Amino acid sequence: MQLSQFLDFDAIRVDLAAGNKRQLLNQLSQVAAGRLSLEPSLIADAIAERERIGSTGFGGGVAIPHGKLDALDRIYAMVVRLASPIDYKAIDGAPVDLIFLLLSPPDAGAEHLKALAAVSRLVRHAATVEKLRGARSRDALAAVLIGAEERDAA
Repeated sequence: MQLSQFLDFDAIRVDLAAGNKRQLLNQLSQVAAGRLSLEPSLIADAIAERERIGSTGFGGGVAIPHGKLDALDRIYAMVVRLASPIDYKAIDGAPVDLIFLLLSPPDAGAEHLKALAAVSRLVRHAATVEKLRGARSRDALAAVLIGAEERDAA
């Protein structure tokens, strides 16, 4: 599965300001809800439910908050780069500045895991992560993502 199959390129945010994890997750919920025509609280609740199990702070300044929603009929993802890193209670204790929100229908078990794997493959590549951090616009960030996907497919 490729990131471009489920990533909402128009929802990419660069230099988003969030003071803490709760603010960030609320902002992500607001943006995704607007894009998906859903109530933000549905998304916030799904993400919070997963965070209660354990932090989705992946390490290396990256977080992959994710959740499952009855109201969805497809996998949905958006990417955000924060203006300033925040404490996310990540696995490695490092502050987070790159966030990949992933939402799936409840019955998308295998596809949800494939989508998570696609994101984690991308963020394990240090050069790609640095390029994402250096991207100054939504288009530049999207170009880095597409380039990484093409590199991985080759």
